Amino acid sequence: MIALAVLVVGLLEVWVPFVSREGDGNLWLSSAQVVIVAAAMVVRRTRPLIAAGVAFILFSGLHIAGVTYLLFYGQFVPMVLTTFAVARHGKGREPYLGAALIIGTMLVGDLLVPELQVPDEIVFHWSVLFGAYALGTWQRVMANQAALARQQAIDAQVQAAARTAQAILEERTRMARELHDVVAHAMSVIVVQAGAAQLVSDDEDEVRRSLETIRLTGAEALGEMRRFVTMLRDQDETALRVPQPGLAAVTQLVDDARDSGLPVTLAVHGTPRGLPAGIDLAASRLVQEALTNVRRHATGAAAVEVTVDHAEDGLHLGVRDDGISVAGTTGSDHGLIGMRERVELYGGSLRAGPADPRGFLGEAVLPVERS
Repeated sequence: MIALAVLVVGLLEVWVPFVSREGDGNLWLSSAQVVIVAAAMVVRRTRPLIAAGVAFILFSGLHIAGVTYLLFYGQFVPMVLTTFAVARHGKGREPYLGAALIIGTMLVGDLLVPELQVPDEIVFHWSVLFGAYALGTWQRVMANQAALARQQAIDAQVQAAARTAQAILEERTRMARELHDVVAHAMSVIVVQAGAAQLVSDDEDEVRRSLETIRLTGAEALGEMRRFVTMLRDQDETALRVPQPGLAAVTQLVDDARDSGLPVTLAVHGTPRGLPAGIDLAASRLVQEALTNVRRHATGAAAVEVTVDHAEDGLHLGVRDDGISVAGTTGSDHGLIGMRERVELYGGSLRAGPADPRGFLGEAVLPVERS
């Protein structure tokens, strides 16, 4: 639309003519110049240096040769627009080459075109061209900074997503190792009970109890397998396997934390009951991770309370501290990601956030079917 406006108004300026048309020239050559310059305006964004070159070189060459009129709308307006375009859309060295082209052709015009040598005219056209170039340069700088900020934001999001994915992968790998130990223990129980059933084959009650133990243990192991079926496995089959802790290890965790200087107390509510091996292990890991987070991120904690509640709807775990999280000590949140992964695996819920009036509170609920 801008190119079309330059074409129409420029031709009207030549043929009407407007009072802005000055000097002597050929109507047809002046019209051809307007058409060529208007065509160059179409590519002023994609080829700004070419558009500026066409506008300025045709002006200086044809008008100095005395074959075209001196036009405001057909010549000067396109020169201003291409000056802005070369500063705004130029790539690499194009803005600087464009500036040299503009200055060079205008200096030649000022020296050889009498109409441009009036002081008011000199101040006018140099001020306008300089303003157009400065505005284009400012917009280019702002656009580049905005593009850089967007790219940095994208990079930060990609890195955060990568760190989160890595944390989930590491946690799932560790959980897969633990699954190996849970299922291996279950298989050992099954083998032992099957052998016992063979030895007491004459005692129907003992055989029945052994078979029931085998059934329950196998069902529990299969349940753990179903939960972990989508987990990533550690490729190192020779990794060291150690006995996995359960909820009974929470007391030892609290004692160890207290020995390290952390003011921890343990409160157990409700009547303990048998827990599936996976939930038993998950509970221990949740408390362990929560205490680790307190050590790392809670500054000035005067009291840390660990709560284990054997409620009707499941196992409730809570770790609360009254410390202050200092900037720069929040870590990568990998611990919370792993804790949430464990809780969601068993259909539970996790809430972690600032406590009132100060400190941090982590609460988890692990559903446990009543036996």
